[in-house]
Amino acid sequence: MFDMTPHHDVPDPTPAVEAHLTAAFGEPSGRAGVTFVGTDRIEVLRFGPDETGVVRYATLGMSRAPMTDPAAALADPVRGPRAELVLSVRGSQDSALRPLAVFAASPQVEGVIVAPGASLDVGGPLWEGAAFTAVLVGEPGGLVADLPLPEPAEPVRFLPLLPMTAGETAWKRVHGGEALQERWLRHGTDLRDPRRAAVPLGAD
Repeated sequence: MFDMTPHHDVPDPTPAVEAHLTAAFGEPSGRAGVTFVGTDRIEVLRFGPDETGVVRYATLGMSRAPMTDPAAALADPVRGPRAELVLSVRGSQDSALRPLAVFAASPQVEGVIVAPGASLDVGGPLWEGAAFTAVLVGEPGGLVADLPLPEPAEPVRFLPLLPMTAGETAWKRVHGGEALQERWLRHGTDLRDPRRAAVPLGAD
């Protein structure tokens, strides 16, 4: 059956996304761009450090197109979830720029939908010297509000990335992301600490 629903072009949201991030975090203190074969350019903006020493890294360009279910026969150019990724870490960790761009390009490269509760693994240190190789995708809305787009496009959601150690990643595969986040909360884990140890994973 053919989809006879008229599609309305949605303007490139990237300028609005950058303005939205700037309103939330202030002017970027740095930016870098990465282009992968067969994908649009992904930029990563650096904001801060703020008064507490926290630096935010936010992707720009991931939301240019909606993410598509890999099982779908035809990609809808308008409808579907759109997102950008935000990493918060104490102190500059600029070597995280490329891994973040890899994560942001994964919907185009691998046809995956990046959503809360998912794990993303870069296969190496998340930044130079990091004990983390993967992140847990958190719930949107807490750090940056959703950015509405003209209908019928879905709003852009800003998904926080929570770094996981190898042990935490393995534990999450068994018990789920929600259980891991509850454990972090129970133990007062500072997820922005670039040198933090893994949360205790034995029986409480």
